[in-house]
Amino acid sequence: MGIQAELTATIEKLVQPGKGILAADESHPTIAKRFKAIGVESSEDNRREYRSLILSAPGLGEFISGVILFEETLRQSSLDLTPFPDLLESQGIVPGIKVDKGKKPLINAPGEEITYGLDGLDDRLEIYRSQGARFAKWRDVFYITDTLPSRQAIEANAEMLARYAALCQSIGMVPIVEPEVLMDGEHSIGRCAEVSEAVLKEVFQALYRHRVELESMILKPNMVTPGKGSPKATPEQVAEATLAVFRRTVPAAVPGINFLSGGQAPDEATRNLNALNNLGPQPWALSFSYGRALQEPAQHAWAGSLENRAATQQAILKRARLNGAARSGSYSPEMEE
Repeated sequence: MGIQAELTATIEKLVQPGKGILAADESHPTIAKRFKAIGVESSEDNRREYRSLILSAPGLGEFISGVILFEETLRQSSLDLTPFPDLLESQGIVPGIKVDKGKKPLINAPGEEITYGLDGLDDRLEIYRSQGARFAKWRDVFYITDTLPSRQAIEANAEMLARYAALCQSIGMVPIVEPEVLMDGEHSIGRCAEVSEAVLKEVFQALYRHRVELESMILKPNMVTPGKGSPKATPEQVAEATLAVFRRTVPAAVPGINFLSGGQAPDEATRNLNALNNLGPQPWALSFSYGRALQEPAQHAWAGSLENRAATQQAILKRARLNGAARSGSYSPEMEE
């Protein structure tokens, strides 16, 4: 199969109706925080056990089209010694991989950060591909204040995203492009809309410069919401503000927009996705690529004990099923019961 055919086949699997992407790519510091909240040590054995439980949940592939893995997980095997990529493929789920190396301060831009990891990425992508990964993810973040993000931060991070995406496509791996405008702060929904629009415009200009094929990528953005320190908006307000920005900035050639949850509670992320899909057909499939909003209930159900296998798997399946319903606007809060 040629590179273009591979990209097309992967995209078709990732944007299937009723399905979304599970982000299970937490770095060691991030998953340590998650495990600390449930009183569990973040050892390699515990990480492997937990991820084995959720990824082997029977029927997960009915609602999940792809899973973003951390580098450690990609080369591990489940509790029954099945390599994780093979386990996912047996459920009809496409294995993916987080490829950025985290954030560092952006020089001469106080309070802002740049994501790094381009050095040697071409060689790493070949290794990940040989291990079974068929798509990748790179995340950049943007802080909101009255003056941030600066043009410097927007342009620098957009350039990194575009260079990463071009590298992925050159070897037949679909890139997930994740520019996250953070919820941290007390900004209004209007300020989030203003910043999100500026960021997305710059990201797509960079993608055009680097000749990234829009039909063979997935966008993973934030929803347009008020900051965490401000009163919450209704799902309808979030949906209207988000779509107003995306209609101005995201070309129709992009096949799928898989939103990040960005600190939203599990049910809140589901309600907001449902409201987006209730506003009628859009040029792109509107879906989810949630991490904590899918996994938090499963982590609490597991609590570090293999005896809680059934409850853990039921918890991940429930959130996957509810977000699958939100994918078509057919979710209702009563389904939480």
